[in-house]
Amino acid sequence: MEKAKVYLIKEITPENVVQIYKKLGKELPGKVAVKVHSGEEGNQNYLHPEFMRPMVEYVNGTIVECNTAYGGERNTTKKHLKTIKRHGWNKYFNVDLMDAEGPDIVVPIPNGKILKEDFLGKNIKNYDSMFVLSHFKGHPMGGFGGALKQLSIGCASSEGKAWIHSAGTNKDQYTLWNNLPEQDKFLESMADAASAVVNYFKGNMAFINIMANQLGFGTKEYELIYV
Repeated sequence: MEKAKVYLIKEITPENVVQIYKKLGKELPGKVAVKVHSGEEGNQNYLHPEFMRPMVEYVNGTIVECNTAYGGERNTTKKHLKTIKRHGWNKYFNVDLMDAEGPDIVVPIPNGKILKEDFLGKNIKNYDSMFVLSHFKGHPMGGFGGALKQLSIGCASSEGKAWIHSAGTNKDQYTLWNNLPEQDKFLESMADAASAVVNYFKGNMAFINIMANQLGFGTKEYELIYV
């Protein structure tokens, strides 16, 4: 198997994000979904819209997100849309909450180890390609959050997220946390779900992961960016 090419830039700026994308030599066709994390309420460590504006505009993309499967300000469409607006995403971009309305689309995973199907926000079918912009950081269940988590948990609907976290036994976010599977099954379920999204777009994807302590544009010197 051919090894993946990895490009690194030490100085993280909005302009350098665009430059490293150009280095990939990857043209994303048609309507481009740009998958980001819209940001938890009260948490500033997410890719802020000001920082990502040049990159999203370069690919003429639409910001996409899905509802969460835990309590907070993003687990219902009404609350999530308010959070997206508070965090400024609508100021610069078209934003699509892909599972704002059901039904989900069901994507088969024929070779999945744990999951045999994935539940995605139905609006994903409106896009020809996907660009995944991830803040690479620690995560309490996944170990690390990055492109794989953006594909699996991030693109899944609220019910799909519960399905992944429960290793394919539960789609109810309100009872999910009472009986979680062993860690390895959750991680394997994430890998299965990520493969479903990759297969769905048939190679029309690109990924940039950003590692930094503070991502509020202009607030701190950035540390490392890699693809």
